[in-house]
Amino acid sequence: MNAPTFPRTGGLLMPLAGLNGRHWIGDLGPAAHALVRWCGAAGLGWWQLLPVGPLGPGDSPYSSSSAFAGEPLYLDLDALAREGLLTRKDLAAPREAAAGRVDYAKARAFKTPRLAKAFAVWRRTAAVQDRAFERYCADEARWLDPFAERDEEPLRARFLQHRFAVQWAALRETARASRVRLMGDAPIFVGLESVDVATHPELFRLDRRGAPRVVTGVPPDDFTPDGQRWGHPHYDWAAHRAEAFAWWRARIGKLLRDFDAVRIDHFIGLYHAYEIPAANPHAREGRWRRAPGEELLAALRADHPTLPLVAEDLGAATRGVRALRDAFGLPGMRILQWAFGEDPTHALHQVPENSVVYPATHDMDTCRGWLRKLPPEARRRVLAFTCEGATSVGWDLWRAACATRANTAIVQLQDLLGLGSSARTNRPGVARGNWRWRPAPGALSAELARRVHDLLEATDRLPEG
Repeated sequence: MNAPTFPRTGGLLMPLAGLNGRHWIGDLGPAAHALVRWCGAAGLGWWQLLPVGPLGPGDSPYSSSSAFAGEPLYLDLDALAREGLLTRKDLAAPREAAAGRVDYAKARAFKTPRLAKAFAVWRRTAAVQDRAFERYCADEARWLDPFAERDEEPLRARFLQHRFAVQWAALRETARASRVRLMGDAPIFVGLESVDVATHPELFRLDRRGAPRVVTGVPPDDFTPDGQRWGHPHYDWAAHRAEAFAWWRARIGKLLRDFDAVRIDHFIGLYHAYEIPAANPHAREGRWRRAPGEELLAALRADHPTLPLVAEDLGAATRGVRALRDAFGLPGMRILQWAFGEDPTHALHQVPENSVVYPATHDMDTCRGWLRKLPPEARRRVLAFTCEGATSVGWDLWRAACATRANTAIVQLQDLLGLGSSARTNRPGVARGNWRWRPAPGALSAELARRVHDLLEATDRLPEG
């Protein structure tokens, strides 16, 4: 079913924010287009991104205020200048703004007034004649109108979302020309403060005051004795069923217009989700409750017959979760940092063809950092597998991923570069300091592209055509 979407190929996992944009954060400008071209030169068929919606608390891409909108900080100011909406003077920034770690505060302080100026110039000079803007607002009215009306200047919010769509379309064109496809990411839940909950409270399990009756999370395990209390409201699945999953179909439909495939984060929640009483400050007392994943996926497949989704099935993937995944032919995920432990499903010889295999994901330490923290016996087993010890472990696991049967092998840039823990993207459960890593200028070298290309060629993973 999914062969046209997931042929044997390789990919790069890299957050958009982590690119070397000119203004303290990655954006949809030259650095994004350069990454796509680099992936094409390296023979990588996928660029996997994290969610690109409005950033939430802690600058997290997984706590967005909208399941449909784009983050304005990702707008390329140079593109707005080419439209005549900004001047070259407006774009001037210190050289260090394009290097070092992402600085969200400085990016907001720099970009927000310039985006406001671009909007003001557009409203004064071009708004009346902007037919493309009018068509966009009409086409996206279902989600755009309630999102924009939350803003102190609704027309500005619409303008910024339209420009996000225009710049995103330009990136898609570069990707197509480079034979690179884009994989998006859909957090399964949405936040209580999101526009989605505010405009569709009937689709969530809320009390009369609009507060959640139960919230999301996962139960205690060996690493978190209190469990994890995420705090999102749970869906009222009966209400979603009554509207034939219209909200979900609109959400996934929007994502699949923007991306070639979408990873469903916490896919387990489509089979069953862990409910914590809202009054509980921890996740120790909760219960699993079934979700109508089969009905939902059937509705989505009616809209998208190839159903180009990836199931993030890590964690407590029960037999029922795996059966739901397999019933719709969705690739699951395998992690090679776990291939040397006690979970045989991640062992190299057990990785199935219909899966996406990673040395590590954005929620994990880099391979080099992970190896350094392993107990002595586990470290010995991993070192026996490497070519040059700790310095090569990221590349060694990437080579192993490419050699598996999995249709798709994806690697973080940090692991291609052999970097340690200071380069990891996210530390789950830590509220601050995440999502900030950016590579050093020049990291995406022609030499590295050739090395990646040679490995993909040797493991039969170059894009067809």
